[in-house]
Amino acid sequence: MSILIDQKTKLIVQGITGREGEFHTRQMIEYGTHVVAGMTPGRGGEQVLGVPVFDTVAQAVKATGANTSVIYVPARGAADSILEAAEAGIALVVCITEGVPVIDMLRVTRRLTETGTKLIGPNCPGLISPGKSKVGIIPSNICIPGPVGLVSRSGTLTYEVIHALTQRKIGQSTCIGVGGDPVHGLGFIEILAMFEQDAKTQAVVLIGEIGGTDEEQAADYIKKNLTKPVVAFVAGQTAPPGKRMGHAGAIIEGGTGTAAEKIEAFKRAGVPVARFPGEVADLVAQKLVKAKKPKPASKQKIAK
Repeated sequence: MSILIDQKTKLIVQGITGREGEFHTRQMIEYGTHVVAGMTPGRGGEQVLGVPVFDTVAQAVKATGANTSVIYVPARGAADSILEAAEAGIALVVCITEGVPVIDMLRVTRRLTETGTKLIGPNCPGLISPGKSKVGIIPSNICIPGPVGLVSRSGTLTYEVIHALTQRKIGQSTCIGVGGDPVHGLGFIEILAMFEQDAKTQAVVLIGEIGGTDEEQAADYIKKNLTKPVVAFVAGQTAPPGKRMGHAGAIIEGGTGTAAEKIEAFKRAGVPVARFPGEVADLVAQKLVKAKKPKPASKQKIAK
């Protein structure tokens, strides 16, 4: 199984007529994703790669029954694009765009709590359920189907860890990059809960980074709620305090949000933390082997 996307996903590409939109639409179609529509205002009636283009998301949904949207539009229009998809009844929106203003995302996330739309991103690589569907920019050639779910704040490290798992012939159920911005859609806890409920996901990889308290909250959630093994990696272990490292959310302020604090939180939750990305696959392999070992039969009391 998988979470969020599968063979039934019907995808709209917002910004399909742009360079990035068209390039990644081609990749998604070649992977087998069911791209049913594109959307660019003023370009309705055209086709891109054989995909019909509509002027609005509402028109695309009405014509195709789409349930998912991916956004490749400039930052100035990304928030409105998310809201347009939500108002049209789209269940899952994936926003790849980076540089979306925080104030715009505050407006978006408040509205999404009312519509019930799930959001991945912004500033994220999207997600892939290997062998089923791909929504976003995660390279499909490094993925193979299997039992490990992955959730990450870092795009590049997502690819590196997936590749390491695949090299060990450890497949993935769904891989999700939630994005590193301070205000975003679904986070670690929501994704962890979905993996816990997914029957085919046997173990989970969590990739965090410095800044904020998402990892500490995730560690507490894992300790209290997850029955499946989790392996973690925290990026930014050598980052100097007060320095922004790549993502807007990856900044240490007031002595909080350090890698050391996050690693300690995971250890208290019983989650092993890899020293470097490649070690994640080794730790996952150990967890899977342990999970497959039969449990000793309970001793039966002998009646006198």
